[in-house]
Amino acid sequence: MKRLIKILRNTVISLLVIYLALFGFLKVVRYPDPLATIKLGLAPASKTPTLLPWHVIDPATAPINLPTAVEKMPAEVMYKKETLTWDKWLTATDSNAFLVIRNGVLTHEWYKDGVTQSSQLPSYSVAKTMTSIMIGQLINQGKIKESDYFVNYFPDLKTGTTFDKVTIQSLLDMQAGVGVSDNYPSGPSGWGVAIAQMYASTDVDWFLKNNRKMSFDPGTKSEYMSVDTQMLGMIIKKVTNMKVADYFSKNVWQPAGAKYPATWNVDHIGGTEKTFCCFNASAIDYAKIGMLILNGGYAGPNKIIDKTWLTRMTTPVTKLDRNWGYGAQVWHPYPGITMALGLHGQFIFVNPATRTVIVKLSDNPTDSDHESDTAKVLLDISNLKS
Repeated sequence: MKRLIKILRNTVISLLVIYLALFGFLKVVRYPDPLATIKLGLAPASKTPTLLPWHVIDPATAPINLPTAVEKMPAEVMYKKETLTWDKWLTATDSNAFLVIRNGVLTHEWYKDGVTQSSQLPSYSVAKTMTSIMIGQLINQGKIKESDYFVNYFPDLKTGTTFDKVTIQSLLDMQAGVGVSDNYPSGPSGWGVAIAQMYASTDVDWFLKNNRKMSFDPGTKSEYMSVDTQMLGMIIKKVTNMKVADYFSKNVWQPAGAKYPATWNVDHIGGTEKTFCCFNASAIDYAKIGMLILNGGYAGPNKIIDKTWLTRMTTPVTKLDRNWGYGAQVWHPYPGITMALGLHGQFIFVNPATRTVIVKLSDNPTDSDHESDTAKVLLDISNLKS
């Protein structure tokens, strides 16, 4: 019995030492504590918004309520060269919400059990398009220019390398070359790579200061890198002297007629929004961002996106993954189509030809290959006659 007690005591002491060592290491690299890091790494996509600190984004005092109609979705769809019933497709693509808006009318609204219209769901890289809207506003106001260098706003981050030549334009079009790759393995093996560190970081400014090596010279090639959008968010915060969440609430979310509050995850309360990801909102309010793009930048009488910037957002300037067009933090998978896309299957799909906006929010595994096939289904749905 004494021997067992001794073994248990030594085991507890060893585990405590390991925990404290890990706690200390994670603190040094600006990660959350070990338990929080494990929870974040294991959680499904839809459960992550409350696992990181956040700033609140207030909704409109008089939200825009969309008129409704009833539209049946097709009985079957083609997905990954297989015919699936509609319900099976929703299940196969880990769907949480699916909305269709045609000519400003909500014609189809579906939620997975346990999800409601007011449920806050993460956007992941759909947040990049939100960031672009704010950048466009600041450019329209004359507060920044696309030709400006990032280090103009953060001179203490100059390196004497081509990092100093990164412009707002190169950040917008994924042509900056800052060496934080978005490629990482799924599961625990991916937690230590740079993009995962930026996602979990408790100090984004510290992260960037320690990740300024360049993969290529600005403007010489195009590569999708989330760090580009994070740097744009830092500029927004610097120029407005406001929390990004507060600026977004006042200048985008409220005038767009958002019905529900949203959140933007931050490195720490009062700190920096993770503008490359981590915007969380209801599906119905994501749709209102799509409607802004569809309606010339307007929500009712409120002009939110300037005509010039809307043209910038809806015009591809380069090719990225899947050979899709890209420009100003927006995807263009097919001619005339504008799409905000986020990891794990988050879509705001805008088809101006049929005046359709589709929102699909999902829980796809990190290593799933779904974007091309899902986008094709959304294209086919958008082209249906309601």
